Amino acid sequence: MTVSPVRLNHAVLFVADVDRATRFYAGVFGMDVVSREAGLGAAFLRLPRSGNHHDLGLFEVRGALPAPRRSVGLYHLAWQLDTVDELVELRRVLLESGSYTGESSHGATKSVYGADPDGNQFEIMWMLPRAEWGRYESAAIVERLDLAAEYDRWSGVHTAGELQPLTDPGSVAQSTTATATKEH
Repeated sequence: MTVSPVRLNHAVLFVADVDRATRFYAGVFGMDVVSREAGLGAAFLRLPRSGNHHDLGLFEVRGALPAPRRSVGLYHLAWQLDTVDELVELRRVLLESGSYTGESSHGATKSVYGADPDGNQFEIMWMLPRAEWGRYESAAIVERLDLAAEYDRWSGVHTAGELQPLTDPGSVAQSTTATATKEH
């Protein structure tokens, strides 16, 4: 019998300063701290709509230096959003926090990129409805993202499947539908 995982459940990162990294992921992604483990120099965080125990683990390695670019190892983590409205809002948040590094269209997904204070790169992405993948079904392209046009076409369309309900009415994810600005 072949066994295959259902999905990636969580990621764990080594960071130079666990408190700084915790503040970053709580502030930019709206993650909640599940647990701080002082004896391990660790923190475990959960996304507000996640059904996971934790989505991100952070372990401090004092004096650590970021890996040089183009070295072997993890390239980036990709975090999926439910609506393109949320992608517009998180792009704004990344720009304001100084962590924005770029954006692109991969056809079936629309992506904005950033880096945390330790240089760990991440992708924030929204996926087209499956029925709209068309020619992108078997392609992994990298093209310029016209986020304003994507927003105009897809605003309000949910594609992430079943999510846990938000409990914090002030969270980034919940406020995006009403306050997203059209940018590109």
